[in-house]
Amino acid sequence: MLALRLLNVVAPAYFLCISLVTFVLQLFLFLPSMREDPSAARFFSPALLHGAFFLFLSTNALGNYVLVIQNSPDDLDACQGTAARRALCPPPSAHFCRVCARVTLRHDHHCFFTGNCIGSRNMRNFILFCLYTSLACLYSMVAGVAYISAVLSISFAHPLAFLTLLPTSISQFFSGAVLGPEMFVILMLYLWFAVGLACAGFCCRQLLLVLRGQTRHQVRKGVAVKARPWRKNLQEVFGKRWLLGLLVPMFNVGSESSKQRDK
Repeated sequence: MLALRLLNVVAPAYFLCISLVTFVLQLFLFLPSMREDPSAARFFSPALLHGAFFLFLSTNALGNYVLVIQNSPDDLDACQGTAARRALCPPPSAHFCRVCARVTLRHDHHCFFTGNCIGSRNMRNFILFCLYTSLACLYSMVAGVAYISAVLSISFAHPLAFLTLLPTSISQFFSGAVLGPEMFVILMLYLWFAVGLACAGFCCRQLLLVLRGQTRHQVRKGVAVKARPWRKNLQEVFGKRWLLGLLVPMFNVGSESSKQRDK
């Protein structure tokens, strides 16, 4: 339990450090390296468009990250305490989280990178957090590849060029052909690639469960759920203002039908 509580602190700090490093690299390395086209309008310069798009992705990723932390799933205060009291909780989707030390409704899982349980009140924000984090990481990887390609004169036309970049760069780094900043960017490329794929996998997995009207906790426990139209399941999580939620980080508590179903 001590190791889980420690992970609950280390994982958010790790994510915030990656976010800070990514922002610094974008602001002080990638953006200045973009040459402005004199024939293009100043408003549509590549650096300005790149900065605006990255700001949009990072704002939505961090905004939904904060909302996941702030908006914990509904607590079942009557079920707190001993195992005998928790056994009286009727909803099949209720679950006692040992890390948070509370019983929550529509429990899906405990996310260590946010340090919070994912459930009825923050499921939409968690899915959007995974979506925009994956997009921000993959977009940063593309910008980093363009930077490394320009600085080191490396061509990525061959499909295996990215896979062989790391071992080749390590040997060149010890020989002095690759400097420390370039080597750090290359290491970040693989980190962005891994984090981006992991978040994209989480996003697709959660969307599939939402369409089925299930949670990961229900799948693990083998709890059967009532078959419902996928549109209703999707609306319960994303609400009627789903399009606005895709553009601006906003809180959504879900519909009342989802609460009634768990009672």
